[in-house]
Amino acid sequence: MDSKIVVQVMELLKVYGDGHQIRALDGVSFTVRAGEFVSVMGPSGCGKSTLLNMLGALDRPTSGQVIINGQDMSELRDVDSFRARTVGFVFQLHNLIPTLSSAENVEVPMQGQGRAPAQRRQRAEELLALVGMRDRAHHLPGQLSGGQRQKVAIARALANQPAILLADEPTGNLDSQSGDEVMGLLEDLHSQHGMTIFVVTHDMSIARRTHRVLVMKDGRIEREDVIGRPFEEDLKAFKHSGLGRALLSGVSAGAADSLDGLLAPGDQQALRQVLSRVPG
Repeated sequence: MDSKIVVQVMELLKVYGDGHQIRALDGVSFTVRAGEFVSVMGPSGCGKSTLLNMLGALDRPTSGQVIINGQDMSELRDVDSFRARTVGFVFQLHNLIPTLSSAENVEVPMQGQGRAPAQRRQRAEELLALVGMRDRAHHLPGQLSGGQRQKVAIARALANQPAILLADEPTGNLDSQSGDEVMGLLEDLHSQHGMTIFVVTHDMSIARRTHRVLVMKDGRIEREDVIGRPFEEDLKAFKHSGLGRALLSGVSAGAADSLDGLLAPGDQQALRQVLSRVPG
């Protein structure tokens, strides 16, 4: 992984409303280095999408700094040009243009970027092949499945070789199989091509497929988890579950009733010792 910092966020504050103010982001700070695969998760309204909008220069903070690939967002003069060259977006809704083919949709971000038509076509074909959609290059979005449309959207996001790929709930509208395929594609882009990827999700199973998780609550980063081996992550999830917390704190009466016949006192103690050694 490159040591270059691609994203630097410092004391980010975003306040909405004039009377009763809502702090959508409240002092958020973190960095993302080149080649990292990072996710941010938390409940609805915690500030995930607001944060993503700041990273993509779709909105401006009330205060604080956002620096993307060395560019301070507050000093941007041509926001559209910056987004086209530096950031690739993948949204929950694919946002493909319905009257354009897959290849034509992938070419759209390349318009006005100094590429000749033949170069744009070649680049679109290469990207569709990369995401496994070469044979759907001439299909309209309405002729594709949800998962296929999202793969085309990923190809489009990569059109101008962005420094970072921002994905907002990329599997949110997909069935489990299609969602798994899309996440597999993002994993391949990271592991095989060194892409820097930042994913917003509310689904822990999705977050666990990244390498680092920023957990948000009430506009703040509550904690940061580095994802380890699946077994270790299962133990972490159990540790933070209601039962895990009950075991660690000394099983309450209600929880103890639920364990009757399942775990003997000695087993409960042994499990408590294991959980106490689980980091995070």
